[in-house]
Amino acid sequence: MVQGEHREGPLRFGVIGCGRISEKHLSALTSGLMASELVAVCDIDAQKAESKGRKYSVPWYTNYHEMLRAHPEIDVVNVLTPSGYHAEHVVDIAPYGKAIICEKPMALRVEDCDAMIAACRRYGSRLFVVKQNRFNPAIVAARKALDENRFGKLVLGSACVRWCRRQSYYDQADWRGTWALDGGVMSQQASHHLDLLQWFMGPVETVQCQISTRLVDIEAEDTAVAILRFASGALGSFEATVATRPEDVCGTLSILGEHGTVIVGGIAVNRIEYWKFDEPLPGDDSIVGACSQDVPSVYGHGHGPYLARTIEAIRTGTPGPVEAEEARKCVELLVALYESAALGGVPVAPGAPARHTPYGRRSSGGRATDRSVVSHAPSHRRQNGG
Repeated sequence: MVQGEHREGPLRFGVIGCGRISEKHLSALTSGLMASELVAVCDIDAQKAESKGRKYSVPWYTNYHEMLRAHPEIDVVNVLTPSGYHAEHVVDIAPYGKAIICEKPMALRVEDCDAMIAACRRYGSRLFVVKQNRFNPAIVAARKALDENRFGKLVLGSACVRWCRRQSYYDQADWRGTWALDGGVMSQQASHHLDLLQWFMGPVETVQCQISTRLVDIEAEDTAVAILRFASGALGSFEATVATRPEDVCGTLSILGEHGTVIVGGIAVNRIEYWKFDEPLPGDDSIVGACSQDVPSVYGHGHGPYLARTIEAIRTGTPGPVEAEEARKCVELLVALYESAALGGVPVAPGAPARHTPYGRRSSGGRATDRSVVSHAPSHRRQNGG
């Protein structure tokens, strides 16, 4: 459906990729709390596809073209495959003219984002990218304060991710932690927090980044730190690691301005830890309790609200919460961070050519010698998501 159209009744969904994140989508789409109907699921791994198909009582496939041909009634396709395949899969299914919801990151290269956008425009498909943390109540409240100019001139923004991912996590799927298909903690676990940082602080002028791989055997980084200079003149810090032991500790966002400070913490930017402004407003005293959530894991509860809002945008033909052009900004920032790290931490401007980082390049070597076989398999063979 193209923007401006209106569709009556529930939207019908097909899901490509039945890996780790798929349960968040599948459970939300079948919860009965939104205008959606699950039609079919697909994964190259027949066992995964069958497992989800049986659980949700829908047909399952190992080839997404077969799924889409068998079910022309599908309105929306959720692409939940490995990050390095998002671009290929979105471009491949764009000719079907369906709306597409793609997991983060949108792609690993800016030129791939542009190819995705161009393909969807050509065939009249709308492309949305999952940024579920924007819908956490604590983040919604902080963004409302920003939009009301309660912070005044922004001074400093900080995002921090201190999570635990052991070798067993990376060994579950051979694409994880690779330069070609995934990247490290910045691209995979912390890209949501990086998205929030630039969403609050505005366009980024330059980044300086250092990365290291300390505790797991992967190609990419398990630890990163960066300094950001925003176009406004404000500064930013970004710290991300999955080498926290023995467990996940925090995922935080701090916004400091001339008139106030907000810190959103918890393990998944789910709790307001500090909220003070020079000029208090009614509700400030109760906002910590009203807008903080308990969450069972670092995934939080944002997928449901994100999908509900996106479904409404598709049904009514109105602008969506995070469409492709908005999501592209985070990829441009990620590429700049990796390019700076590859150059030893020198300043890099987002959008500058990335000639030194192996991030998103299929020719990288690796932790698994058979990865080149994976990256050159036929497109329908790459559907087992993360």
